[in-house]
Amino acid sequence: MIRIFEGMERLGSNPLLDAMFRDRKRIFVDLRRWQVPVVDDQYEIDQFDGAHAVYCVATDDRGQHRGSIRLLPTDEPHILGDLFPNLCSGIVPTGRDIWELTRGCLSPGIPAPERREVRNALTTAVVEYALYRGIASYTCIADSGWLSQILSLGWDCQPLGLPRKIDRTMTGALQIAITPDTPSRLAAAGTYVPSRMVILDDAVAAHA
Repeated sequence: MIRIFEGMERLGSNPLLDAMFRDRKRIFVDLRRWQVPVVDDQYEIDQFDGAHAVYCVATDDRGQHRGSIRLLPTDEPHILGDLFPNLCSGIVPTGRDIWELTRGCLSPGIPAPERREVRNALTTAVVEYALYRGIASYTCIADSGWLSQILSLGWDCQPLGLPRKIDRTMTGALQIAITPDTPSRLAAAGTYVPSRMVILDDAVAAHA
């Protein structure tokens, strides 16, 4: 199942989101050694987690976190525009119908054979969410390890500039067009994984 949370909830109030922030800490801080904020020594939460963030969360049959992606509106503070605009050869794309994909995280607890399935399910979900909400494109930042995976998913990606070295890793920015035929493009690439998607209306509204 895919659950969509439109807005961050207070720590301790939602076990699924708490588990997402714990897994983000395990992946980005413990494993990848990113220098990003950590709350209470166990949650990776930065300045972009808040009322305008949208969280796309994949769960197993018991409701446990399997993977997640954060979406940020680009007419609000976001990573590419505020921290890494130099990754764009021109003006950073922004607007109400352009959002940013960030913090793609697969839980370290899922078996290796399932990781691709969860990644593809999350990709499908963010495409379907974009079509539902009128999002025309996503921007994202990816290092060399993720860049090839993102490009291979089947959607229409365009580089926003030449990759640059950030913390000893070549990193680039992309813009991903979302159109009604994007699901069929994913299907042709073998990455379309439809699943039940629940948009939770009781969270803080990100589109207010």
